[in-house]
Amino acid sequence: MLFSDLGLSKKVTETIEEVGYTEPTPIQAAAIPEILKARDVLGIAQTGTGKTASFTLPLLTKLETGRARARMPRSLILCPTRELAAQVFENFEKYGKRQKLSVALLIGGVAFKDQERILDRGADVLIATPGRMMDHFERGKLMLTRVEYFVIDEADRMLDMGFIPDIERISKLIPFTRQTLLFSATMPKEIEVLAEKFLQNPVRVEVARAATTANTITQKVVYAPSGHKEKRQCLRDILGGSEVKNAIIFANRKKDVEIIFKSLAVHKFSVGGLHGDMAQSARMEVLANFKNGKLLLLVASDVAARGLDIPNVSHVINYDMPMQPEDYVHRIGRTGRAGRSGTAISMVTFDDIRQLKAIEKVTEQPIEWQGEAPSEDDFEASSKIRGRAGRPSRNNAHRGPDRYKLGADSRKPANRKSGKTEKAERPARPARQERPARTENADVAKPAQPEPKAPTNETAKPKASAKKHDKDIIAFGAHDHIPDFLLRSSGLTK
Repeated sequence: MLFSDLGLSKKVTETIEEVGYTEPTPIQAAAIPEILKARDVLGIAQTGTGKTASFTLPLLTKLETGRARARMPRSLILCPTRELAAQVFENFEKYGKRQKLSVALLIGGVAFKDQERILDRGADVLIATPGRMMDHFERGKLMLTRVEYFVIDEADRMLDMGFIPDIERISKLIPFTRQTLLFSATMPKEIEVLAEKFLQNPVRVEVARAATTANTITQKVVYAPSGHKEKRQCLRDILGGSEVKNAIIFANRKKDVEIIFKSLAVHKFSVGGLHGDMAQSARMEVLANFKNGKLLLLVASDVAARGLDIPNVSHVINYDMPMQPEDYVHRIGRTGRAGRSGTAISMVTFDDIRQLKAIEKVTEQPIEWQGEAPSEDDFEASSKIRGRAGRPSRNNAHRGPDRYKLGADSRKPANRKSGKTEKAERPARPARQERPARTENADVAKPAQPEPKAPTNETAKPKASAKKHDKDIIAFGAHDHIPDFLLRSSGLTK
């Protein structure tokens, strides 16, 4: 099948041929005809299979007729990250150069006035992140009453990572008669139930099982020590291989991205850093330099894990195993794109074994260890660095490496000479003193009570416990009762 057989317009077909594409991918061949029929589509396919073009090309065909009004876009495309939104914007400019369509990009890090000028002229296509788009809407600079096509890219991330309230609010602002398209590489059942709220009688286009990795990606697992310095040395050993032409290195935390970036820069690697706290201009510059080959390594957080199309990435390295198994599929999808071959290497410590098992369960594909799998001795050595076997802890680091042995009860100290654990001996209890047997009518000797000392001063104040009542006082009143404090002696009279 060719692109000319899908029903696209002549202008779009000529642009595709000029770019160099002739045959559509399976997701494109299945989704484009359904979109042209005005059907809602739920598309699931592997990363790097052309999902962005699956909705870009038919929308360009549909938007050839008509014209947008000021502040009233005709189509709305929501993306979870700024980088992905910018990439979708580049696709519309690339494939729509023969159409006179205005495309607006609303993302953070850019001045509001520049974006407002584009909206005032009228936008046929509006590509935005939810937060910035709602900012323009609340300012009264944007109206959504004429949106005909609503696209949610990376639907699982949009619905799963806190965007559900924004998506629901936006869907209520858009006309009910719109056409809705959802695309993603992973679609858990819980998220699929939420996605069905926004679709009307959808066509499910699934060319591969959800969370399936591409066959062009060679996946490997490498044992990495738990110590920070040792782990960074392991990363440098991997990058020193002749097969690594360029690579994206993923870390879970922004702080770790900065540490790894500085460490590689000190060792004279051509490297750049990318995470969410960076200014938008700096993020775009680093990403452009990596695409152009000015930088060979890119250390990034999960900001770069979704949808970025960088064709010639030879390696993806997971310095940290992802917290969610589905993120693994998106991360390694940055390599092996468009039929090219790629390699994904995951650095796994013993603390990451559980995440590795979860990833293998989601992908239904075992991942082989590069070299020999770590042994119990490696586990013990890694545990000594972290302080305790099996669980990382800083509390036991000062007690010495031999305090706990592998497989031993953490409550039993180890015998340093024999290496065996022994039960700690408890001190013997003191013998209980026997009480003398009690006999009937027996006089029990009581300890002698010390005699009270006489007051040295005649005017000394008597103790509070000694109460003297004057019997000559006659009480008048109800029940002939006088409070005790009125009967106390003041000690001032004899």
